[in-house]
Amino acid sequence: MYQKIKGTEDLYGQEMKFWYWIEEKARKLSLLYGFTEIRTPIFEETKLFVRSVGQDTDIVQKEMYTFEDKGGRSITLRPEGTAPVVRAFVENGLITVGFPQKYFYIGPMFRYERPQSGRQRQFHQFGAEIFGSPSPLADAELIIFVNEFLKEIGLVDFEIHINTLGDTEDRARYKEALKEYYSQHLDKLCDDCKVRYERNVLRLLDCKVDVEYAKNAPKLIDYIGENARKHYEELKELLDTAGIKYIEDPRLVRGLDYYNRTVFEVHHHKLGAMSAIAGGGRYDGLIKEIGGKDVPALGFAAGMERLVLAIKAENVEVEDMRINEVYIAHFGGSEVRNVAFRLAQQLRDEGIAVNLEIMERGLGAQLKNAARTGAKLCVIIGENEIEKNVVMIKNMETGEQFEFEINFVASGIKDMLDDMR
Repeated sequence: MYQKIKGTEDLYGQEMKFWYWIEEKARKLSLLYGFTEIRTPIFEETKLFVRSVGQDTDIVQKEMYTFEDKGGRSITLRPEGTAPVVRAFVENGLITVGFPQKYFYIGPMFRYERPQSGRQRQFHQFGAEIFGSPSPLADAELIIFVNEFLKEIGLVDFEIHINTLGDTEDRARYKEALKEYYSQHLDKLCDDCKVRYERNVLRLLDCKVDVEYAKNAPKLIDYIGENARKHYEELKELLDTAGIKYIEDPRLVRGLDYYNRTVFEVHHHKLGAMSAIAGGGRYDGLIKEIGGKDVPALGFAAGMERLVLAIKAENVEVEDMRINEVYIAHFGGSEVRNVAFRLAQQLRDEGIAVNLEIMERGLGAQLKNAARTGAKLCVIIGENEIEKNVVMIKNMETGEQFEFEINFVASGIKDMLDDMR
């Protein structure tokens, strides 16, 4: 028997209602805020991610699914969504369209990580990008958008963390200060942090093991230049004006090399160690870095698996999918079957979810299947009903049965369903 690959999941049945719920809210709110959807391939040239995400990041060093295709090219399944969107923006000449440009995406990503709750090797993200604006207004609008999205899907038990990474020269000074500080504790650091010290010193602040050293490390805000500091202060003022609650987190650096100035993460209180459900920030140099012009940009992504966990943790009421509101049971000759087929289509044309008997079983078995599949109403059509020009409708919740003339059955079913909802 074949089995799914470790770190992947099969999604089906009523589990899908959570995914439909998130996707529907994401698309609706995105359009409301002026974002249009963009769909990029799930694999790209490997060098796109090496150059954008960063050679020394954990993603590039440990987590990418990379292979050589039949043409001898190094190909990577996308580990994140921003770099492909930026590549599409540059390659398709979208810079000529005018600014700002706002895009959103929903789709699978791939990272070779140790699977656990909320972290899979194939996972899914909803994300959005804004191109063209250097203003803190854009940063504020993106964070407000994320806050509204999480409220739209029913979440309340989350908090937004923000920080600023400053500009390139600010970070260079700060990295030197971190190097000097951590050099005094190098022999006591965990093995991962010893590697990070050489390759990506900012990630030392993210370590879940050497927390005490991170607490006493130099603060990035003390090394921020005047322009970046002004940008950060204006962002906070805008968030305060909008009534957005946030926590300033001086240890927040994010794991990708392309970020500058504003970074933010959203944490959910009920998810334990995997509490980050969304995050993003500004990446003003990335478009130029991968071959475009110097265009400021920012974006975010939310992990959909973790959003589902958060929705369940908060007991958000998500309506069941309407996949079987009415079951049509029929028994008899071809005339009965034809009436059943016509009625099924008529009800579907009215937007009612119908499950039509296609197994040609006896009536008892059909009624059992109607109950098993969760139908609210069961329409019963036999030769006697055809002779009388009626159908029987059984309320599967109460067991009551009603007789309707065929010409009025559609309207009668709609009224009954409305009363039951």
